[in-house]
Amino acid sequence: MKVKDVMNKDVITCKPDDTVGYLSTLFKENHISGMPVVENGKVVGVVSETDLLKLFKVPEFSGELWLPSPLEVVEVPLRSLVRFEEFKKSIEEAKLKPVRSIMKKTVHSISPEDSLEEASARMVRYKVNRLPVIENGKLVGIVARSDIIRGLSSAE
Repeated sequence: MKVKDVMNKDVITCKPDDTVGYLSTLFKENHISGMPVVENGKVVGVVSETDLLKLFKVPEFSGELWLPSPLEVVEVPLRSLVRFEEFKKSIEEAKLKPVRSIMKKTVHSISPEDSLEEASARMVRYKVNRLPVIENGKLVGIVARSDIIRGLSSAE
């Protein structure tokens, strides 16, 4: 079975100058977790929810546990509130950034004529969840892990 047999031809894409806020809307509205970034008809990068999440400054848990004093019982919720406000601010700032600032510029792609086994091997080798399908330099589809699994299970 070939990539062209299972790929999605209706590819949702974004542009490098689109905002991260717009990108998150595309993810949500289309129920997807990643997409190619296209400029002048060429795939110039890929972006995923993971790239998006890396923008947010989430306070890390130190791993230390303590028994708070009476004063700390009041102080800890206040400190948490300040951290939450910082987190909210980082989200608002992130929404305005361009996609180009978070996209991966290395694009691992595949041909529609390649086998599902080859697509699977590339996903594992490059640790990616989807591959843009390129033919003659043009984006013609996208193949995700679920497409490959569906294709392999229907071939049995």
